[in-house]
Amino acid sequence: MRYTTVLAWHLLWKQKLRLLVAVSGIAFANMLIFIQLGFQGALFDSNCRLQLALDADLVVVNRLFSTVSSPYDFPRDKLLLCARDAAVKEAAPLYLQMGNWKNPVDFSKRRLLVLGQDPDRPALRTDLSERPVTDLLPLQTVFFDRDSRPEFGPMVDLLRAGPVEAEVEDRLVRVVGLFKLGASFGADGNALCSSSTFLRLFPRQSAHQIQVGVLRLHDTALAQDCRMRLQQLLGERELVLTQAEFAEREREYWRRSTSIGFIFGLGVVIGFIVGVVIVYQVLSSDVNDHLAEYATLKAMGYSDLYLLGVFAQESLFLAILGFGPGLAIALFLYKNAAEATTLPLAMTVSRAGSVFLATLAMCFLSGFVASFKLRSADPADIF
Repeated sequence: MRYTTVLAWHLLWKQKLRLLVAVSGIAFANMLIFIQLGFQGALFDSNCRLQLALDADLVVVNRLFSTVSSPYDFPRDKLLLCARDAAVKEAAPLYLQMGNWKNPVDFSKRRLLVLGQDPDRPALRTDLSERPVTDLLPLQTVFFDRDSRPEFGPMVDLLRAGPVEAEVEDRLVRVVGLFKLGASFGADGNALCSSSTFLRLFPRQSAHQIQVGVLRLHDTALAQDCRMRLQQLLGERELVLTQAEFAEREREYWRRSTSIGFIFGLGVVIGFIVGVVIVYQVLSSDVNDHLAEYATLKAMGYSDLYLLGVFAQESLFLAILGFGPGLAIALFLYKNAAEATTLPLAMTVSRAGSVFLATLAMCFLSGFVASFKLRSADPADIF
């Protein structure tokens, strides 16, 4: 093993320019994979922010409900029916609609997600709001999401001087506070109001039809038993889900029902193929340049397995040398992209580990393919 390691390193180091090109190519392929995985992760995580922000043990939705950006209604009476179960401590409705927001500075319009809840029985966790949710009780008052895209206006700065007047669905509202949810691929911003204000902003929305029903239980350990019991009670038109199942339903929608999930997955495959081609070209050139030397080793009695070990060592060195720069570039791009888009782009240990394993596979596959020519070569033919 020691001799194969020394030989492999000297073969790479002898052609320093070729080594630099190989490391740069692997770093580029890694960076491409990291970026695709990062945006794919941001796609899933950002679109599940609302589901995970619910103060819920169980959630009731229409069976056709797949994504927050295009919700379906179900009768509010069904939620009240669930509230009668002995295991249910409290039931809270949540209204959802995409609406037009007018920037109070430049008066441009942009779509955002409007959430309506009962301030006395909030569906969202109260720690998301920077002011008491009871401040939403007056009609036409809203909280604005501080992590919304900047195109909605400098609301955080404006609110330092006091409440701000804006428009939602061409109706005047008074922004009295901030809450924290975050932009997603489905909604660039969010606004939170009371159920009464929501029904005024969206007059076509019936008070008897809601989009999400939140259930809080006396004992969370009995959540699965209660879920099955309520599902039988409601029938087939509504679904009773745990909070995690509700979030997973959103992920599956973006993963399987939209082209954007496929595009990010395809980008990962392309990055892998690019890396394989680059490493193959480097190792193949190494075989051509040193074919006589390799043939001499075979004539001396060194087996194909030994030479394959040399290629494996070269592949390992290339993978390690190329992974570090690729990771560093990805971390830099993650930071800048997260600041520019407000999306949850962050490097995780599991993602870094997965890409490193992919890099090893990429390099070993290239080395294995590049060694075919050498293993088929006969020393007598070369000399």
